[in-house]
Amino acid sequence: MGQQETVATSLADTVREGIGAALAQVDADLARRYPGDPGTRQPVHTVYVPGDAFAADTLRSWGDQALAALDAHAPDAGALAAVLGLPDALADEVHDRVRAKLVREPVEDLRIDFEDGYGPRPDAEEDAAAARAAALVAAAYRGGTAAPYMGIRMKCMEAAVRDRGIRTLDIFLTGLMEAGGLPDGLVLTLPKVTYAEQVTAMVRLLEAFEQAHGLESGRIGFEIQIETTQSILGADGRATVARMIEAADGRATSLHYGTFDYSASCGVSAAHQSLDHPVADHAKAVMQVAAAGTGVRLSDGSTNVLPVGPADRVHAAWRLHHGLVSRSLARAYYQGWDMHPAHLPTRYAAVYAFYRGGLEQAAARLAAYVAKAGGDVMDEPATAKALSGYLLRGLDCGAVDTDEVARLTGLTRADLDALAGRPAATGV
Repeated sequence: MGQQETVATSLADTVREGIGAALAQVDADLARRYPGDPGTRQPVHTVYVPGDAFAADTLRSWGDQALAALDAHAPDAGALAAVLGLPDALADEVHDRVRAKLVREPVEDLRIDFEDGYGPRPDAEEDAAAARAAALVAAAYRGGTAAPYMGIRMKCMEAAVRDRGIRTLDIFLTGLMEAGGLPDGLVLTLPKVTYAEQVTAMVRLLEAFEQAHGLESGRIGFEIQIETTQSILGADGRATVARMIEAADGRATSLHYGTFDYSASCGVSAAHQSLDHPVADHAKAVMQVAAAGTGVRLSDGSTNVLPVGPADRVHAAWRLHHGLVSRSLARAYYQGWDMHPAHLPTRYAAVYAFYRGGLEQAAARLAAYVAKAGGDVMDEPATAKALSGYLLRGLDCGAVDTDEVARLTGLTRADLDALAGRPAATGV
């Protein structure tokens, strides 16, 4: 006892060492390209507001309009459950949490739009709007009224609007620097990308800005909007989105699917442009595989069916939106776009039902995995990672509480981070 048995082997140590040396570059490449989850909070949605419409009270205004819609069209849990088909067991919790969210933090991610939602304007007008946006964003962060994430969508890198987009970005970022520096929640969106070289150009642009202000290299990241066929399949027949992630040189934070531009580029008629169209599913599947393991997040697009008008129209639009958001969540698209304040109640209803509906089962499976208790499902480490990530996302958006997760799993937030392969929690 206590002595290690000697076992017979046939290979010399030099064989193992030689294989290690041969794969050293592969090991380094895997670590660089596939670092895993960044460990930061991912917002459940992105709200787009045109540059000329953004104001100091925009976030609160969206929350108030969302609350008014909820109170008018689903004033209690039973009414919301009847409209959306929520299970009775979830109705009270979902309704209460949705209402509390709309009071506390109605918008998780705001993008001030200087692209399609803003359109072509005289240069002086866009200059002023970009400077104003920077001042308002800086003031919101100073005053504690900002969304967790805020930024702009510039015009794209195509020749016709390239200079205008670069100037707007420069004005916005310079304004933030003059107002005290770049906020931690800053997010920039590069739209209508067709070639990886346009992503490289964005990297070059941000590097130049960082150098001009003495910022750490890589400080500024950006989202890549996938809304052209060329961003999915190149002229040579090869998938291109992975090349764009590579071209971003570690700066890509997420890929956002653009519902209507992408559908239109595939020839889909306006009446059938939707998040659940086959062309959308194909593009998003390619995005998902390309981003897996890279630390680049995914965001679905939006619906253009607005919940406005009489109650029956609002309810129909809510059912559509709730169904689309729920579908995206089941397909591991944990973020999407919201285009109207009255979309917020169904965004959060779908998100909260998704996390609360699976809470007890996920917690039980994870607790059994940690305790090696078995049960009727034998989970792998990869599944434990997914279960932990599921609970963490629920915590981040307010669908579930730390105390109830701890009670059900016996695990702390740090335990969940470790199981999910995340760095220690870093807020936004």
